[in-house]
Amino acid sequence: MKLNRIFFVFSAWMVLWLLIPSAPALATQGHAGIEGVWVHQFAHLFFLFSMLLLIYWLRQAGLVKRPGWRFIQYAALFFILWNLDTILVHFLDEQVRAVSVDNLGNWRIQVTAVDGYEWLATVYYLTKLDHLLCVPAMIFLMMGLRHMLKEVPPAVADKGGRQ
Repeated sequence: MKLNRIFFVFSAWMVLWLLIPSAPALATQGHAGIEGVWVHQFAHLFFLFSMLLLIYWLRQAGLVKRPGWRFIQYAALFFILWNLDTILVHFLDEQVRAVSVDNLGNWRIQVTAVDGYEWLATVYYLTKLDHLLCVPAMIFLMMGLRHMLKEVPPAVADKGGRQ
């Protein structure tokens, strides 16, 4: 009886999956109007200065001598670099429109820059690889939190069994 129910639910999901058309999932998000770009840029600046302040506080308190906090400092450094990178990308393509990206199909794109500044196409392409900065930042953050979690002594349960 239970197997029949599982088969029915699976079959229903398969029919729905085949009948409901899908739409392409775009990997990037545009910012509607220049106001959205400005707010987004300020958010990057706020995040950047927050990470600078975090590094300053960590160094002032001498916490970077401990491995967990040292990894978090590295994460903050990579987040700073990532924010600088993304601020430049947003500036080039959405604020001054110095570059344009055309989809040629078959996983091919063409990056073109304004006349006289063709080198910006290469700069733009390289800075669009921002995941090369963001992913290490998240890995360092995870490693720092993992180290800090190992350093915490296990909680002692009280009489009620709660921690």
